[in-house]
Amino acid sequence: MAGTAGPVMSRDEVDRVLTRRGEERDAVEAALLSLQDHPGRRLLDGAALTGRTQERWAVAEQGLALLWALFDRYAEALASARAVRARRGKPGSAELAELSELLTGAAVTVSGGHLPEAVGQLGAQVRLVERVTLTELMDRMNGWYAVVLEVVNAADAVWTALPARIDLLLAELGRVQMLALSVGVRPGGHPLGDDLTRLAEELTALRTEVLADPLALWRPARVPAQRGTASEASAWASPSGAVDTTGFDRAGRHLDDIRVELEGLLRLRDESHERLQQVADLLQRADATLAEARRARGEVLAKIASTEVPAVPGPASALRERIVLAVEYQQTGQWHRLGQLLDALEDAAAKELTRARHSLTEVAQPLAVRAELRGRLEAYKAMAARFGLAEDPVVVERFEKARWLLWSAPCDLRAAAEAVTRFQQALRAPERQATSGGNDSDG
Repeated sequence: MAGTAGPVMSRDEVDRVLTRRGEERDAVEAALLSLQDHPGRRLLDGAALTGRTQERWAVAEQGLALLWALFDRYAEALASARAVRARRGKPGSAELAELSELLTGAAVTVSGGHLPEAVGQLGAQVRLVERVTLTELMDRMNGWYAVVLEVVNAADAVWTALPARIDLLLAELGRVQMLALSVGVRPGGHPLGDDLTRLAEELTALRTEVLADPLALWRPARVPAQRGTASEASAWASPSGAVDTTGFDRAGRHLDDIRVELEGLLRLRDESHERLQQVADLLQRADATLAEARRARGEVLAKIASTEVPAVPGPASALRERIVLAVEYQQTGQWHRLGQLLDALEDAAAKELTRARHSLTEVAQPLAVRAELRGRLEAYKAMAARFGLAEDPVVVERFEKARWLLWSAPCDLRAAAEAVTRFQQALRAPERQATSGGNDSDG
């Protein structure tokens, strides 16, 4: 028997250590049983693994077997110590020395092939036999437990978080693909169709990766535990980290964007007839306005003297050709082609109506000026009647001259405007007095 590692413990100290070691043994056993039944471990056992997960599970799986072997040696050593303590109610110095050695000394013999150095690798060159203390053995178990638990928990976290969500997204992708077909969007014929094909490939590849290599999508909050090393405080706690859902989230956002665009095409399909009719109505109003402008231009040329009248533009024939194309897209269900074209047609038709109205305003301006002068003349005539000047010779003469100029053809707008102004002036009292006193007559 090797010598004791330190001073001989008293009977009370021995009993306290035995109690603590017994509690540790029970806690380790419960943790190992829980780990053995962990859903992540069961899934890892039956999965066809690749990549990082395959590498780390190969180590963790051996570590799990090693944990049970180390636990058995711990339990055997504790049982041996309890047997020594049970020999006598009040152990003597010999028993206390033996118990001190068993509980604190390097009294546990383990196979070196099953207990590599803390920073070593499974399969590395090791000693055939080692003697360690119970504390050292517990540290080794803590370290290997952390290694195994981290792999098992990480794989379980990824498998819990992603496969079902990917399946739901793939199902939603199928519905969006059906929506795409309903509005004529197909791979090779529209960018959205190609996007849906690539998205399906990405999600399928992501699902395959999740099932075969879940640890590729695990982001630990700390560096993974070294094989066989961990602090006692954290050894039996679940390792922290997060599932990397970047690829899944990106695919979800992309699918949402595609669905929004397709729903826009679906609305276009439902609204296209009404919108094309509105474009046709705008062009019809533009044509009617241009026809009115041409009629007004002819009237101006015939009835207004010395006036430059702008030409009236013709109908937008190119715009009508594009409408024919839009109708063709509508009839053949090419909604993805119709969308931008219909937007452009609505804008162009509105501009065409604005252009026609502007042309009518420009062409009819002389007629508007004549109408305004006629209105002013009639208003001044009514004012003359209120002033009692309806029979005044000057007022009558100036009214008749302005009236003759405004209702003759072709009408000289400048002369007519001057005549209306002179008729207005005739209504003012000072001018009437001056005119009456001088017996002036305006010819």
